[in-house]
Amino acid sequence: MAKNYASRNIRGKLRVCNYLLKDAELRQYVPRTVSFSRSNLQMMTDAYSSIYVKPDVGSLGIGVCKVKRKGKGYELKAVDGKRQWSARYDSFSGLYQKLSAMKGKLIIQQGIKLDCVNGRPYDIRAMVQRRPGGSWVCTGFMVKAGAAQKIVTNYYQGGTIYTLGKLHRKLGLSGDEASRRERALSSASLRIARALSRRRSGMNEMGIDFARDSSGSLWVLEVNSNHPQFHPLKNIDSEAYQKMKRYASYYGRKTAK
Repeated sequence: MAKNYASRNIRGKLRVCNYLLKDAELRQYVPRTVSFSRSNLQMMTDAYSSIYVKPDVGSLGIGVCKVKRKGKGYELKAVDGKRQWSARYDSFSGLYQKLSAMKGKLIIQQGIKLDCVNGRPYDIRAMVQRRPGGSWVCTGFMVKAGAAQKIVTNYYQGGTIYTLGKLHRKLGLSGDEASRRERALSSASLRIARALSRRRSGMNEMGIDFARDSSGSLWVLEVNSNHPQFHPLKNIDSEAYQKMKRYASYYGRKTAK
């Protein structure tokens, strides 16, 4: 959807990663991310048991690929529209040939072994917003748990939406641990918003996708500053939804989609 309100964006996942890597406090959250090339694909598949190949500019999980080493070959899973397909390649050359045929600029990202809820990997969207010229506020969270067998968690791809509180209850966290995790997410999201808005003036909203790995470490998977959606919250967390709508109105945004 074309943006017709006052909030500028940073275009390109690799550019965002590189900005975050230049911040000493934030680089700990950034998975290794490089541009797509034959040499970089070889380097990343040698270094990690799984990697993701993604459009540098894209949304809704479309075009995302996951590569896993399988013995001496590779397993590729890819999202095409709402369909996911898989293939096996016995040689690196075959894998590279398939990926290099994809349209548009691509990036390669270290695969993170995501924490799971009910056996499904999840990530957490933190929405950060501000009045033009004002201070950043974390206005709420949206948990996306992936559909069965899907390599992405997006709602558009069949993912299930939870509140953060529901996620923490499903994980069996104590009240203290749940509060600690929420504070960590809020703190990291605000630091990211401040860092990126120093790089690009006129930014008033960001949807920051965080993930926890199986050991509990926090990672940033993506920062969406081009019309981040929050409409799925309308029926499950009306308080956060209304707060996001109110802040969106300050910079002229009228819809949650």
